[in-house]
Amino acid sequence: MTLADVFTNGKGYIQLLFNKTLSVIMEEVLQFLCGIRPLSAECLAYLRRVVKEREVKKDDVILKIGDVNDKLYFIGAGALHCFYYVKAKPVSDWFFWKGEIVVSIGSFYDQVPSEDCIVALEASALFYITREQYDYLNATFLEFNYVARVLLEKYLKIFNGHARFIRKHPAAERYQLVLLKKPELVHRVSVAALATWLGIEPNSLSRIREELNKKNSIEKGTKKGRNGLKKGHNRGLK
Repeated sequence: MTLADVFTNGKGYIQLLFNKTLSVIMEEVLQFLCGIRPLSAECLAYLRRVVKEREVKKDDVILKIGDVNDKLYFIGAGALHCFYYVKAKPVSDWFFWKGEIVVSIGSFYDQVPSEDCIVALEASALFYITREQYDYLNATFLEFNYVARVLLEKYLKIFNGHARFIRKHPAAERYQLVLLKKPELVHRVSVAALATWLGIEPNSLSRIREELNKKNSIEKGTKKGRNGLKKGHNRGLK
């Protein structure tokens, strides 16, 4: 395609580039799965045939409360947010990033109406298979069954670890640890959504953030003052 074609047929060219990008991401997904356990040529061929792509914008709903989660999603790019309601207030269940598997656990595995809502935190490129295809892969390809089990164990450990994290640490310490170990949460997630994930009231988290910022500002000012005194002392010695 020439430069003239781009100006004449720009939209089509952009779509071509987008499709090429999705194709590259799809291969990255398959490489990720093969990194857990090599998949047979037959399994890879089946996945390439059945996996579908979905492009979503920020705040697009992936799964509504009450719907049955019949698709397993893999995030090729972007981020998703899973939450539920307690007394009409949203409570964050989890945040999912590039390279992660996303389902409403109870709804997908038991095929019952979902208590969760899954929305896009930001524009995202998703790949998915249906529950029926997931079951076929598990029943037909032993290596995929192994991959599915490894991923399930991984998320069970992560979710269990988060439950203990909430119980073991006081509110302010929870936020500081997230700031240290998962700074992307602080930068990419709203205060309200982050607060409920941490088991903290949004107003309390805002106060914790304000106090921590104030403390950091004071420490920076003190350090700057000490450096100024040190430089003055050094000049005096000269």
